[in-house]
Amino acid sequence: MITKQKLTGIIKKIVANFDLRADLLAQENAEEEIRSGVSFRGSQLLVLIFAIIIASVGLNTNSIPVIIGAMLISPLMGPIIGIGLSIGIQDFSLLKQSLKNITLAILGSIVASALYFSVSPIYEGSSQLLARTTPSIYDVIVALFGGAAGIISIACKNKGNVLPGVAIATSLMPPLCTAGYGLATHQSQFFFGALYLFLINAIFIFFSSWIVIKLIGYKHTLTIDSKRSKWIQIIVYSLVSTTILVSSYLTFNLIQKNNFINSAQAFVKDQMIFPNTQVLSHNEYIKQGVRHIDVTLIGESLPKDSLQVAMIAKLDSIGLGGTVLNIKQGFTMSNYTFDQEKSFHQFYSYMQKQIDTQTHIIDSLKQITTSYDRSQELLYEISPEIQVLFPSIERLALAKTHIDNVGTDTNNVDTLNIIFIQAPEGISNDQVNKLKEYIPLRMKYQNPHIIINPKDFPWQKN
Repeated sequence: MITKQKLTGIIKKIVANFDLRADLLAQENAEEEIRSGVSFRGSQLLVLIFAIIIASVGLNTNSIPVIIGAMLISPLMGPIIGIGLSIGIQDFSLLKQSLKNITLAILGSIVASALYFSVSPIYEGSSQLLARTTPSIYDVIVALFGGAAGIISIACKNKGNVLPGVAIATSLMPPLCTAGYGLATHQSQFFFGALYLFLINAIFIFFSSWIVIKLIGYKHTLTIDSKRSKWIQIIVYSLVSTTILVSSYLTFNLIQKNNFINSAQAFVKDQMIFPNTQVLSHNEYIKQGVRHIDVTLIGESLPKDSLQVAMIAKLDSIGLGGTVLNIKQGFTMSNYTFDQEKSFHQFYSYMQKQIDTQTHIIDSLKQITTSYDRSQELLYEISPEIQVLFPSIERLALAKTHIDNVGTDTNNVDTLNIIFIQAPEGISNDQVNKLKEYIPLRMKYQNPHIIINPKDFPWQKN
């Protein structure tokens, strides 16, 4: 049995594994590294410009390796972590410098990428550009823990390859380039969506950096004008508190939005299943505080009123009451607008399957028609030969029939070639054997079944 003393000892050992004191750099050494990354002069400025161009090209061409390369060389993390450090140690001159540099970096990045996209021959937004306009709760989580990992790696001796990983994970450069794309192409949803994503990332990176600095216990910078320092401190803390409150509100909205979208997508997938009707496309979104689900159906039209009532009742039962459900059906090319890339691909895939099915049916019918036509032609061709080789035969009929075992589980269907012969005076066995050799050789009918003078066969009169 574990005693209280043993349990306390185990907990202390576990906590000791997370103790950073033995691995921490001296405060002045860590500060020097952070301060050097705050400034955008000389090499840092050139690297920023190069990273902007590389990221813009990667987004423009939808190249993930190029985008990752731009994130690795981008110096945008420096001023953001500098903001966290300056607030943590109350160095307001560093805060001023960090804010100034990050503002210039944001403006410069947007302008440079806008200039690039203004002259780029590729104008259509790629999937990578679209992905930088819709922040989610996962972006907040990545930024929060990415910023914490970044500041810890700087403050400790054992750095490893943390910063490159943080640069890729937090993805600061691509949203700014996407904002430049929106500016160049006059698309406000790209500009504001991407800028919003960048600000979310930046806010939570410097917030987590500030928290880690406080936990590490860095000493505050000494200042002469204590009164001025106090006022600046009040302003900074007020701004930070306001930012955190706004970010928390935005994060709450993101969580609510994600929960709604996940629930709505599950509703469409699980509930909107019909025998002869399929969901062609669906879109879940929140507009002006109202939740919407747009669904487009293809196939047999369903009763509109009863379908609407049934689906709304199901929405209420799963906690999505009040959602506006818009169901479109009766699909035709003239009344459907492809306003989403996803819808277009779904429609294309569906129509391609329909075309393949119809093509298969047409090919099968062609084979049947060709086989029938060929049989008819052969009858005309061999009639003179039959009269010479088998004088007793007056009429000949060819048939290809299929045999199935009714009432059994087997799916095997046999094909049988039947030759009907009218020979009023009869036909000898030798003639029958010769006919069995002649038919496969001349008409390619393998293993023919020959029936002589079938009773009640509808032979046409001459």
